[in-house]
Amino acid sequence: MTFEEKPEGNGSLVDESQLDLDAKHQANGKPGASGKAKLSARQEAYAKCNLPRKSLNTYTWQEIQRHNQKTDQWLVINRKVYDVTGWADRHPGGRQVLKHYAGEDATDVFRAMHLDPDIVRLYLKPLLIGELAPEEPNQERNKNARLVEDFQELRRTLETLNMFNANLGFFFLHLTQILILEALAWVIVWHFGSGWLITIFISFLLTVSQAQGSFLQHDMGHLSIFKKSKWNRLMHKFVMGHLKGLSAKWWNYRHFQHHVKTNIYPKDPDIDAGPLFVLGDLQPVEYGKKKIKFFDYEKQHLIFCLVSPFLIPVYFYPESILHMCHRRHWEDIAWAISFYIRYFITFSPFYGIFGTMVLIYLVKILESPWIVYITQMSHIPMKVSKEENRDWFSAQVLATCNVEHSFFNDWFTGHLNFQIEHHLFPTMPRHNCHKVAPLVKSLCAKYGLPYVNKPMLKAFGDILSQGQTLDSAGEEKRNLNLNFSLPRLSLLRPSSTIRQRQGSCHRGHESNIKFAFDLLHLCSPELATNQAVDKWVQHGDQGCVEHKNHFITIQGETGAWTYIDEEEYPIKVGDSSQV
Repeated sequence: MTFEEKPEGNGSLVDESQLDLDAKHQANGKPGASGKAKLSARQEAYAKCNLPRKSLNTYTWQEIQRHNQKTDQWLVINRKVYDVTGWADRHPGGRQVLKHYAGEDATDVFRAMHLDPDIVRLYLKPLLIGELAPEEPNQERNKNARLVEDFQELRRTLETLNMFNANLGFFFLHLTQILILEALAWVIVWHFGSGWLITIFISFLLTVSQAQGSFLQHDMGHLSIFKKSKWNRLMHKFVMGHLKGLSAKWWNYRHFQHHVKTNIYPKDPDIDAGPLFVLGDLQPVEYGKKKIKFFDYEKQHLIFCLVSPFLIPVYFYPESILHMCHRRHWEDIAWAISFYIRYFITFSPFYGIFGTMVLIYLVKILESPWIVYITQMSHIPMKVSKEENRDWFSAQVLATCNVEHSFFNDWFTGHLNFQIEHHLFPTMPRHNCHKVAPLVKSLCAKYGLPYVNKPMLKAFGDILSQGQTLDSAGEEKRNLNLNFSLPRLSLLRPSSTIRQRQGSCHRGHESNIKFAFDLLHLCSPELATNQAVDKWVQHGDQGCVEHKNHFITIQGETGAWTYIDEEEYPIKVGDSSQV
């Protein structure tokens, strides 16, 4: 064990406001901090009120990875080890974000999600408990160190090129577009009356305004417009609350989890859509084990098309209201109420109170499929998995795809057609994403990672095509519900189906491990032993999975392995050999 110098006292600035720091400096005859001087003022205040002491320990990755529970959360940032257990509830991004990275290296996600990491590190200082031992790598051993270093170098290059500096004129025009559409809708109904054709027309105008407002609040929620976080947060409340009637903090709570663990089940709330939908290869199995069946999952791809117009008004709006009320976010509640007040003042003279409510929800129904399809076209067709502890770059690239760049595509998607770049650099202003795309694509090519970029119509079609996968998932789930109620399963390898091929046993060791890992989630805990996994890795089998009646067949390179319900179909030694 080694020791280092650590500041004495609690060293915390969490409970000290900037006002307090300014007052301290003014009392000493110094001007209050402002602009860049605020950071130096905070650092100076910290340095003055702390004296060195000995206590910092060093830790191995094995030790750190044990602290990944709700009541025991450590994480690593730039080789420093922090115990965030007691501070998780005060984390502005929500406690779940920290929980998702407990026991892991969070260096890249920390840099990606914070506008000014230097200030945030001051809040982390009291939570510092040690650092990685000198012989330990910068990140977990399963991660590609060279890829991590190359990505970090790419980020430094983009910072040097000012790719994180926003063009305020761009966002001013975007906000102006939204306000003009809202004003135009009122002028039209005031001048031409509230007939059916006029109502339908202004509904489309207001739908465009609401959808573009969704994209603008997304920019502000990611702190990608103003250099000061407080201005981003204030404008986020204005756009999300006053222009859309939703809670900014509710959006942060959901969306930040989606960003830090994209397409990771069940950590990403955007793909944890059960029991309405089951996505990917793992969710059907999980629901099958629990015997959860909400409706006929064979038809869920069709139901997705029918449900999408109602997701925002029927699901997300009530969820936002419950979140605000349950957590007592009074400021968000006030902003959301102002949205309804504005609509009633504007349109109730023409439609009355009931008619205005109908207009509001008609607009939300029209907006909902627009937003749902734009956000899901980049994720649903991509890899959905359980936690694999990948590096930041690989995790985002594998879970995300782009849509081709054009003026219309950029406007229609709010630049979310550059989801890969956005997920890698969430605080980057969206108008710069197309500039960095070639560099990201080059890094993908260097390490053999797929960089998926498709036409918009194909992207929409892939959501529907994924419906066929959802259909298969529904069938998979149905079979599991009906047939795998008994816990006793045996791992069999029917000799009649085996055709050994020389040289195929040890190909792709890493992918074999991955396949064995997936196998654990397909089998019952009683069956998925280390011995069974070792057998899979040894034979190097990879292939497709079929669920039929009372058995699961996994067709691999060296043969077919079958899991059979022993009590339903007793083993016949003459037909198969047990492993």
